[in-house]
Amino acid sequence: MIQMTLIQIDNYGPWTVTPKPRNESDLQILQAELFADVQKQFSTKKGLVFFTRFDNMLAITNGINEEDHLRIQRSIKNRYPITISMGVGAAETPHEAQRLATLALQNEGGAQSSDRKEILAIDSLADGKDNYVQVAHIDINSVTETLTDVESAFDTSFMVNKAQHYLMTKLIKKGALLFFIGGDNFMSPCNGLSEKEIEEILIEIDDEIGIGLKAGIGRGRNAEDAAYMADIGLENIRAGNNVDWTEVIEKGC
Repeated sequence: MIQMTLIQIDNYGPWTVTPKPRNESDLQILQAELFADVQKQFSTKKGLVFFTRFDNMLAITNGINEEDHLRIQRSIKNRYPITISMGVGAAETPHEAQRLATLALQNEGGAQSSDRKEILAIDSLADGKDNYVQVAHIDINSVTETLTDVESAFDTSFMVNKAQHYLMTKLIKKGALLFFIGGDNFMSPCNGLSEKEIEEILIEIDDEIGIGLKAGIGRGRNAEDAAYMADIGLENIRAGNNVDWTEVIEKGC
């Protein structure tokens, strides 16, 4: 079971224009600082947060209980001009887990409701032996030589986003998620997918748009361990000159 947490800023849209529209630069700074802060707090419990739209974030939170979530909410309330609500769900696939987390929070009120504040809505938690996280760390082969050093910065970004779109489209059909994590790197919570299925997706994308990809796949009892194992797997592929499409490494599974 993988556990996912939806983190959502309360009543954020109306707040950004009350009593009048706030400077966009200030809003961007707030979002960036909040993401870094939430990431830091969840990471102390071996969780991992991904930005989606910045006012909404998704986290892998296996091993993080109700009190841990409440403590993070209190910390944000004490130091920011906004508050956050959270929904938590656990399931066999990441997509289903985040869906349950989202439904739990939606049932407590709308994202722009002035009546909804600091809600913690828990559909389900993954406990003990049920904790299992599989993530794939995916990146583009030789992006510096083929894009960064020969194309304009924006055109390179466009190609990275194109790869992301194709990956997301294929992975979501398998119950997996995908997040951009910087540079030419993506991370996919992918419980339920076999190494062969992931490799087939990478091969399909190479055939369809000519972008070569590789993936280290990590498995562990929490997000930190799984992501680190995925990083090691990816480094092993790089060390072998990108001959392999994938490599799996496990810790404590």
